[in-house]
Amino acid sequence: MAKKEEVLRKISEEGVKFIRLQITDINGTLKNVEIPADELENSLKNGTMFDGSSIEGFVRIEESDMILKPDIDTFCILPWTMEKEKVARFICDVYTPDGKPFPGDPRRILRNVTEELAKHGYTGFAGPEPEFFLLPRDEATRKPKLAFMDEGDYFDLLPIDLGEETRKQIVVSLEEMGLNVEASHHEAAPSQHEIDFTYADILKTADNIQTFKLVVKTIALLRGLHATFMPKPFFGINGSGMHVHTSLFSNGNNIFFSENSPYQISNELRWFVGGVFNHIDAITAIANPSVNSYKRLVPGYEAPVNIAWSASNRTALIRVPATRGKGTRVEFRSPDATSNPYLLLAVVFACGLDGIINKNVPHESVNENIYLMTEERKKELNIRQLPQNLQESIDSLKKDSFIKGVMGEHVFSKFIQLKEQEHHSFSCSVTDWEIKKYLHLI
Repeated sequence: MAKKEEVLRKISEEGVKFIRLQITDINGTLKNVEIPADELENSLKNGTMFDGSSIEGFVRIEESDMILKPDIDTFCILPWTMEKEKVARFICDVYTPDGKPFPGDPRRILRNVTEELAKHGYTGFAGPEPEFFLLPRDEATRKPKLAFMDEGDYFDLLPIDLGEETRKQIVVSLEEMGLNVEASHHEAAPSQHEIDFTYADILKTADNIQTFKLVVKTIALLRGLHATFMPKPFFGINGSGMHVHTSLFSNGNNIFFSENSPYQISNELRWFVGGVFNHIDAITAIANPSVNSYKRLVPGYEAPVNIAWSASNRTALIRVPATRGKGTRVEFRSPDATSNPYLLLAVVFACGLDGIINKNVPHESVNENIYLMTEERKKELNIRQLPQNLQESIDSLKKDSFIKGVMGEHVFSKFIQLKEQEHHSFSCSVTDWEIKKYLHLI
């Protein structure tokens, strides 16, 4: 109650005029409805009705009434509205008209996993490293242009890094909205950037990822640019990923750390990795859910395509960074930012927990450069590749009854349906590559 009164008081003192109630659809797209600020108290008490049939993957038109319930802990004022009518936002949970949590809400699915972790005495934490491109807009049409803003490289700065000032403004806005930014820099590809923020419990991290994407795209737009999290917008250079660092704590202790074990990593960490690897092909459908995702996951561009883990090796799909103690963590390197963060963290932590429960031991840590290995050597070490396209990963997902149980029948079936439609649409399309390759030959 105290928190509610505190938020209402701040909204009044700051002169906030409108409230945006935000949710995420199955595809990971952030949606919102806006209400006047004087309606917020009623919304916090009774919820706000909305048409669920208009949200991708939610419900049919004949069962469309749904209720949004704002999560008071997600309140913040949008910094770019400070000079006009101030606007605040809340991330919401979705309920059915009879007051039950809606099973098709991706945020509910992640809540379920956090509750399952808690039953075993664990709290899951995650820290993402999202990458994105800043692109110019056409001066006449204001549409994005597929062109580089700069020719910068890793850690470059002005005058080479022409996105530096935009990146600074993004960081300032994120900090004002409560995200603690750890680092920001130019990435390896031209016009590519990365901003990292502090790890948090997995529900807050998923909320933060959605907030981050909103801020990046909004600030870029306000500065006349376009920000894209598309995994591979340009051929011939590195794509954009979103490495996710994961850890489990129990009673304030990081259970992935074991001082007297090899590499100072615990059996629980190994079993967690083993659980993820048991379901990795199906997880890939969630971690890399777009047709374009698989243009990034190809050899030659530092992309993690090899299913192996390592205590240090960046060429493996999963690695354990050098930090030990409370910082011991598992870095999952294949996801990209087109993934729904709620579903991504739900399936990764559910599979990891299952690995711990069943003591799933992965193959030994690979400390060689996998990029330089022969196929024979990979076979010796039981290293294979991730699915090579969206349909392959969806086919694996269809067969995974465990992940189906995590996602629930509603989201599982809707997700597969949407992604098969996407792959079919792509398969029927005629691409520029085909025109260049074949048109002149006929």
